[in-house]
Amino acid sequence: MEYFCYHRDRPGSLALREELVEAHWSYMDGYADRMIARGPVFDEEDTLLGSVHILDLPGPAAARAFAFDEPNYQAGAYRDVLLRRWRNLLGRTMWDFPGGAADGRRYLVIGLGPGPRPGVGSGPRPRPDVGSGSGSGSGAAEGRAASGPAVPDVRDDLIAYGPLLSDDGTAWLGTAALVRARDAAAARAVLGDQPYDGVEVHLWEFGGRR
Repeated sequence: MEYFCYHRDRPGSLALREELVEAHWSYMDGYADRMIARGPVFDEEDTLLGSVHILDLPGPAAARAFAFDEPNYQAGAYRDVLLRRWRNLLGRTMWDFPGGAADGRRYLVIGLGPGPRPGVGSGPRPRPDVGSGSGSGSGAAEGRAASGPAVPDVRDDLIAYGPLLSDDGTAWLGTAALVRARDAAAARAVLGDQPYDGVEVHLWEFGGRR
């Protein structure tokens, strides 16, 4: 099962983040073979806003453990976490992106759908268990998830793209994408005309050890 995890920084936590950078990287090394995409998020003034990780995990319990055991979260560097099941509609990782790691501006785009907000507050919350299906889903879960937007035509500019889903994969709750675009408006356009309750667009870059 694939999961989208966005740790949002607490204001004023940059010094703590810098202090824990090696602990963060070492923690992520343990998930290296599960990563689909990863990297820091910035505003237009180059202020660090948080970190995104998209990865393949066994289920909701493993996803919560990943999100809440992360060293920066444990130390209080993050103000909250957006954690949702996700589906990899491109079938590739960011390392397969034909544009490479440094060609053009990159953006994180999140559209929150009309369902429950895909956010997690200060700690884990009880969630229903899910079946043993893979991240690609099957049966009723696959049918409902398919009601989300299709992959946009700008496939060559997409680094990662997929729906945000409920834990059991049966409800579409939004869309999360990483995209190469000339500006924020062009990045927002990958969501198309689908109505969203809220949209976030932020600068993003390929992550990993420096």
